[in-house]
Amino acid sequence: MTENVSLGMPQLPAPAYPADVHARLEADARAIIDRYPDSRSALLPMLHLVQSEEGHVTRTGMRFCAELLGLTTAEVTAVATFYTMYRRKPSGDYQVGVCTNTLCAVMGGDAIFEELKQHLGVGNDETTEDGRITLEHIECNAACDFAPVVMVNWEFFDNQTPESAKKMVDDLRAGRTVEPTRGAPLCTFKETARILAGFPDERPGAVEATGGAGPASLVGLRLAKGETPHHRIVHPRGEAASQEGE
Repeated sequence: MTENVSLGMPQLPAPAYPADVHARLEADARAIIDRYPDSRSALLPMLHLVQSEEGHVTRTGMRFCAELLGLTTAEVTAVATFYTMYRRKPSGDYQVGVCTNTLCAVMGGDAIFEELKQHLGVGNDETTEDGRITLEHIECNAACDFAPVVMVNWEFFDNQTPESAKKMVDDLRAGRTVEPTRGAPLCTFKETARILAGFPDERPGAVEATGGAGPASLVGLRLAKGETPHHRIVHPRGEAASQEGE
C-alpha cells in the first residue's frame, strides 16, 4: 500500500485582470490584432504585451490572450513555454544573459558566468534579492566577432571580462547609468517587453541609436555583393595583423 501520496487540489482558473488594467491592455491588444489577417498570429506580441504588465507571463496573462484570440489556455501555454524570451516566474528589472556557446565560452564567457553567479549570489535563471538582476546563460547572442558577449534586456555589451561584467551589474543595482556597447539605451525589462510587442520606443534618441555588426559578421555579405573586403578578417597563425585598409 502506498502511503503519504497526495493527489493535490485541482488548480483554480486564473483570476482576471482588474477592470481598469483589462481595459487598458485590451485596447493595446486590439491594436496588435489589427496588424494580422489571422488573429492567432498576434499571440507572440500579445505575450510580450502581458509580460510588460507584470514582468513575466502569468496565468492571468495567458487567460487574457486566450480569450481575445479565441484560443484555449492550453494553446497559449504551449507557446509561452516554448520560447525562453517569455518569463514564467517573477524576474528582475534587468535580464543579464551571458553567452556560453562555444566561441564566447572559449573567449571567457564561462568565466564571466561563474564570476557573476558568485558575485550576485544567484544561480542560472535566478534573481537577486533586490529584484534588480536576473542572471541566465544564453546559448548564442549572435555576435561572435565581439566575444565574449553579455546582453542586458537584449542590448549588447561586447568584449566583456569578469571585471567589466561585475562592474556593469553593480552599476545596474545601484541605479547608475549603464550604456550598451551599441544599440539603444537600456530600459527596464517591462519596457523592453512593450517595445517587443510592437509599440514605439518614445524615449528621446532611442530610435536613432544604432549598433551595426562587426567586420567579421559582415564579410560574407560583402562577398555576396561582389565586394572585396578591405583587410583580412582572420590572420594566419604567426602572421601579424595588417593595418586596416591594406
